Amino acid sequence: MSVAIAWLRDGLRLDDQPLLRDAAESCNRLIVVAFEDPAEAAPSGNGHPRIGTHRRAFRHASAVALNFALQALGQQLLWLRQDPVEGIVDLVRAHGAATIWTHAQPGSEERVQLDRLSRELPTGCALHVARDNRLFDCTPFGADDWPMSFSKFRRKVERGPGPGAPLPAPVVLPPPPKGPVDAGPAETPVPCSAGLFDGGEAAGCARLQHYLFESQHVLRYKQTRDGLTDFDDSTRLSPWLAHGCLSARRVWAEVERFERDVEANESTYWVRFELLWREYFRWLMDATGVALFLPAGLATRSPPSRLDPGRLTAWREARTGIPLVDAAMRELAATGFSSNRARQNVASFLVKDLGQDWRTGAAWFEYCLVDYDAASNWGNWAYQAGTGTDSRERWFNVVGQGQRHDPEGVYLARWLPELAALSPRSRHTPWTAAAPPSGYPAPIVLDPRWA
Repeated sequence: MSVAIAWLRDGLRLDDQPLLRDAAESCNRLIVVAFEDPAEAAPSGNGHPRIGTHRRAFRHASAVALNFALQALGQQLLWLRQDPVEGIVDLVRAHGAATIWTHAQPGSEERVQLDRLSRELPTGCALHVARDNRLFDCTPFGADDWPMSFSKFRRKVERGPGPGAPLPAPVVLPPPPKGPVDAGPAETPVPCSAGLFDGGEAAGCARLQHYLFESQHVLRYKQTRDGLTDFDDSTRLSPWLAHGCLSARRVWAEVERFERDVEANESTYWVRFELLWREYFRWLMDATGVALFLPAGLATRSPPSRLDPGRLTAWREARTGIPLVDAAMRELAATGFSSNRARQNVASFLVKDLGQDWRTGAAWFEYCLVDYDAASNWGNWAYQAGTGTDSRERWFNVVGQGQRHDPEGVYLARWLPELAALSPRSRHTPWTAAAPPSGYPAPIVLDPRWA
């Protein structure tokens, strides 16, 4: 009897899952396992855990859904609350596993984890690592000619053959080993303050089909993607992509199918364009290692910053007195999500207007976001702070942005009911109202450019 272990680090799905195919072909007994790492819930150096309630709840729901899908194939998902390396080594020893199959993840800590596992595995157990949550298994660039520019990356990959076709879900898998087996994830939901997104592969597929073929909102994506109020303003696929409930290749293939069968326009292309941004950040993190997490990031010098706990706390707690910033931060806390436009504005405000270290903002997003993805989160924060591959100034007029993208103040009134009684115009600048609203703070900074 040969035993293999499929360790799902960020691929909580059956569709387009080469790892499961390869693991299944290597054995006649298969263990499918994922971990809830206790270290993520411990306080970090930033004073808060690395994972918050929204992401934890979504991940747990996704694990429950995958376990049900595996049970239909005579399998199950082991859901272990344990250090992943220790857990894998324990499983290898308990079941005599000969091979481990897992995903590569971008990020220096993720690579260190795999290096540690390779050192601690018993002799004779082989470790196989694949890149299953990306568009491409490899890029047309070598180590010496990696493009430190998204435009160069995009142009070259768009001239190439494109992503490979996604694999269908398996219809049969080897059973787990006989004997005592740990239980799968409990079906009791993890508490979460808002159920904006349902975890799991089926929910992700349903969202993809709704956005493309049922509602055809994709045809207006480029025009609506900066919207603040409507769920269908953008694809909202990021939570399922981040947790591996949807593969990027499947999304790409479905957009191409829509373009063939329904219509192709600039908006449908732009969905694939954004998938290339996601891909770029993943390969960029591979290429640059720990550098992206340093104060200066990939730049030659760090942006000016001075730690001010009061300002940082006001930003985190939505008490800056700047309506667009506070509304976005309240939405983030309540739902684990905010639009890309809102994220850009709060990042600009923290770094450019409050003068705080951009990494404190990236770490807070890691804690809050339901769709946290290390490469996209840290890559976008570095891009906004000017510490990424493009150091151009990216200052956002957070008052003007609110007036442009929420002219009637609907978004502001939704998340800041203290401002609902004001006129739409005054909601953006409540400090100028004849009677400033009770219970809403005065601005902690004012910039004359906001006028």
